[in-house]
Amino acid sequence: MGIPCFSIVSLYGAFLRRSLSSAGLSSQSVEIDSGTTIFFWGPAASTKPPLILIHGFGPHGIWQWRPQITFFATEFDVYVPDLVFFGNSYSNSPERSEVFQAACIAKLLEKIGIRRYSVVGTSYGGFVAYRMSEMWPERVEKVVIASSGVNLRRRDNVELMRRAQSEKIEDLMLPCAARQLRTLLGLCVFRRPPYLPDFFLNDIINKLYSENRKEKLELLRELRLGRDDTVNISPLSQEVLIVWGEHDKIFLLEKAIELSKLVGDKTTLQVIKNASHVPQLENAPRFNNIVKKFLL
Repeated sequence: MGIPCFSIVSLYGAFLRRSLSSAGLSSQSVEIDSGTTIFFWGPAASTKPPLILIHGFGPHGIWQWRPQITFFATEFDVYVPDLVFFGNSYSNSPERSEVFQAACIAKLLEKIGIRRYSVVGTSYGGFVAYRMSEMWPERVEKVVIASSGVNLRRRDNVELMRRAQSEKIEDLMLPCAARQLRTLLGLCVFRRPPYLPDFFLNDIINKLYSENRKEKLELLRELRLGRDDTVNISPLSQEVLIVWGEHDKIFLLEKAIELSKLVGDKTTLQVIKNASHVPQLENAPRFNNIVKKFLL
């Protein structure tokens, strides 16, 4: 009989689930059509203003938003969906674009009776939040785009690959080896993380990156934003907050400055110092207070 392997990732995952349960959220799932099921964390009933937190590539929702969930749950009904092919969310549809992801989250909210809400999206989740706001302005009240190059150009990916010293985007965004994940972490955080042994990084890859790898690769390839060197986005009608880490090495700060001029007249840009691509984790108190002030 084999000795069970100790997994720090599994242990921390259990801690996350207990934290969310203590905040009044529970894990739920909804079949939004005959081939698509979305898993999410949310309250049992909606009694406060709804706030939707949309995660980026990498670990699914609660891993990227834990400090925000417990902070905002006191004043908002917080919903944290797993995008399709992340966590346990799945679809038989051949669609892979961020437009499809936006439609799935909109259908989920309609199914559970949430008619009007604010959205916060980070990185890839910002693409989805932008599309939701663009397609359903009557439903989306306020928009927060965090660390998300919605104004991405094809050459931005080329420059990112140069910074990462990588040949393919999937080697960076979908690491399957410890050295690849170490490179990604180095780009995502401002302060260099302590040395993490390969067994720990491999545990993260196995638990948080390996599922639905084929479909996630297709998601990267089917992004409609950033396909060429012309920015093709429309201004939004809502109030928009853009939050960025000053030293973001995935989407450089210049993208935030440009985006703030493109996305609409009711746009505010807030830059968080000493942070890179995940300011919601690197400086959660600052991030949370900026977003709260905007939403309230």
